[in-house]
Amino acid sequence: MSLCAMGVQAHTSAVTVPEETGAGENLEEVSVWGKPVTSRQAGYTNPTSLLTRENMASINVATTEDLVKYEPSLVIRRRFIGDSNGTLGIRGANMFQTSRSMVFADGVPLHYLLESRWNGAPRWTMVSASEIAQVDVLYGPFSAEYSGNAMGGVVLIETAIPQQREFHVDWSSFTQSFDEYGFDENLDGHKGFVSYGDKIGDLSVYFSYNRLENDSQPQSYYYGSSSSALGPTAVSGAIGGADERGDERLYFGDTGMVDTSTDNYKFKAGYDFGDWFALLNLAYEDRHSDTDSPNSYLRDADGNTIWGGDVIQDGQQFNVPGSRLNVSEQDRRSLSLGLRLKGDLTDNLAVETNLSHFAIIEDETRSSALNPAHPDYTPAGQILDYDDTGWQTADIKFTLDEVGLDGMQWVAGLRYETYELNTRVYDSDNYVSGDKTDAVSRSGGETDIAAAFLQLNWDIDEYWSMALGGRYESWESSDGYYSDDDAMTPGLDVVKVPGRSENKFSPKFSLGLQPNELWTFRYSIARAYRFPIVEELFSQYQAYNAVSESNPALEPEDGLHHNFMIERAIDQGYVRVNLFWEEIEDVIESQATTLPGGSSIRTFVPVDQVRTRGAELIVNGSDVLVAKLDVRFNLTWTDSEIRENDADPTIVGNESPRMPEWRGNLLATYHVTPRWDLGGSLQYAADSYGRLDNSDNEERVYGGQDGFMFVGLKTSYQWDKHLKLSLGADNLFDETAYVAHPWPARTLYFNVSYDW
Repeated sequence: MSLCAMGVQAHTSAVTVPEETGAGENLEEVSVWGKPVTSRQAGYTNPTSLLTRENMASINVATTEDLVKYEPSLVIRRRFIGDSNGTLGIRGANMFQTSRSMVFADGVPLHYLLESRWNGAPRWTMVSASEIAQVDVLYGPFSAEYSGNAMGGVVLIETAIPQQREFHVDWSSFTQSFDEYGFDENLDGHKGFVSYGDKIGDLSVYFSYNRLENDSQPQSYYYGSSSSALGPTAVSGAIGGADERGDERLYFGDTGMVDTSTDNYKFKAGYDFGDWFALLNLAYEDRHSDTDSPNSYLRDADGNTIWGGDVIQDGQQFNVPGSRLNVSEQDRRSLSLGLRLKGDLTDNLAVETNLSHFAIIEDETRSSALNPAHPDYTPAGQILDYDDTGWQTADIKFTLDEVGLDGMQWVAGLRYETYELNTRVYDSDNYVSGDKTDAVSRSGGETDIAAAFLQLNWDIDEYWSMALGGRYESWESSDGYYSDDDAMTPGLDVVKVPGRSENKFSPKFSLGLQPNELWTFRYSIARAYRFPIVEELFSQYQAYNAVSESNPALEPEDGLHHNFMIERAIDQGYVRVNLFWEEIEDVIESQATTLPGGSSIRTFVPVDQVRTRGAELIVNGSDVLVAKLDVRFNLTWTDSEIRENDADPTIVGNESPRMPEWRGNLLATYHVTPRWDLGGSLQYAADSYGRLDNSDNEERVYGGQDGFMFVGLKTSYQWDKHLKLSLGADNLFDETAYVAHPWPARTLYFNVSYDW
């Protein structure tokens, strides 16, 4: 049983950690933060997947998301290296239902339970890929330890801890050549990482700095709305093509490159004192993004670029909104603080407590009203600002062994979470300097969850095991508000949104059978409730190119989840089949409608019932088919269907958005010599829909939800005990595909690292 999978950490000295749960375990040594206890909770309930350093050998790694994206039934929509919107979906939770998946790094929450869709991505940059020792994924809400936000699953990231003085540095560069619509350029980026660690007596210390810079491909392409205004300008250059619904459009421009840079600073300190261990975890992110080179494809008769207004091409007249081809820049600074204390109160009673604080120190986007090349350009613009936004969590867990009948373990705990989100939009006389001239809109609010859980894990005999538990949660929303701009009233009127409260109990049960060393069977069932987050309840604002409409009447998502696991051990590995089924009522679905010109309206709507059923085939092993070949293969079939919806019966029977029927991954590493590895990777997904009405069925166009098969290669060579070199490629065959926005083209990687 993986210590990490059980929700615990290994001691600061090297500890043997099993490669996987179930029969046929392979072992490796890895040093991670913490201290072992005997909890068996996650392994007695959740199906799991463990990724170790050895399993990462064939992955071209630039950011933390790269290490997770090949795991079974899991998708990360990272549109480019350095994307802040790397949303996560697991099993029946699609990539925009971000509040149904949880991510922890060394016990500190990275999941972003304030916003959803693209804004709800986990804060992956709070942990650097170069410091990660292993990744564990728990599927479904079958453990009482986790809230209904684990409906999809939980990603547990563990970072390495030095056992002696050590220094590490690595450098990566990457490049792609991207050619779509009216954009054709080479795009480059690089990442640098440096860390220092030491152990002085009982004190372990670790410092690291990660710098990432990258230019992305355009993320959006724009078409105009029909117009009948007098005197349109005759133009050429607009590109004809279908939109995601198959309607013919004239595309007039794109966002151009998005230039991002992210600095991450990390400090960790662990201290042993007797039977107790303490860990301090401090991470600071400083991110800057420039969207300052949008492209207009339009030229007038004299060859001048057109940046806005009414135009006509080949008899088709349309309008180009001036704000659509504007420029913007974003500054985001975030601070994450985590504190853990754990130890033994008695010989059979252990306790663990965790405190965390996440604060958005600054998150400000400054946008111009027009493109700087527009004839009417002035410094006027708009500013979107996040103020007093963040969260705090606190929990305590007790683990009591061998109390009651033989083989019994009791796990109980308390947890409290509070979240606050506030958004402000200002008109600005000078957006470059950040002047906040007039308030346009503001909204926000808070949510709180207090929870208590109890779970019994029981080895009934040498063949049978059982887990029985429950989680009680008390949820409350408060201090909700949004602005109502009344033309007769100076300034902004604020509408107060009444608070609400809900109390829910979620039972859990699991029964396992291991008749011999080769076979393992386990059935798990759980109910889970996912409460609405602040954005869904209160976020109400209008900016230049986006409108958000909240829904304070949303009910908690109510899910019933099943999983049946069959596992067969093989030499140095296992073959596993998971059959899963879930039925969720009061589903909260976020829909964005793109308007002509490129602006969008986002709303949150309830769907009465969605049923998802699926099957996973997982094959993980060493020396598969031939000696020295390590393989990690998974294939998932998913059928997700809207079963009930009284508000709009026309969507009943439709497929759930962003849920491909087939999804699969392959990682293969051939150890040519002890120093030289050759690896390959494959990511596959069938196409899907992005909308509840399933009307977006066009392929290979901006806005579509394409299927894809991305092939990767990597070779690495350990020159000596200090120096390592690697070369690689992702999307080797340069496949064009969209997940609304375009996936990257063929990307080449070079990495060098040095340790001493």
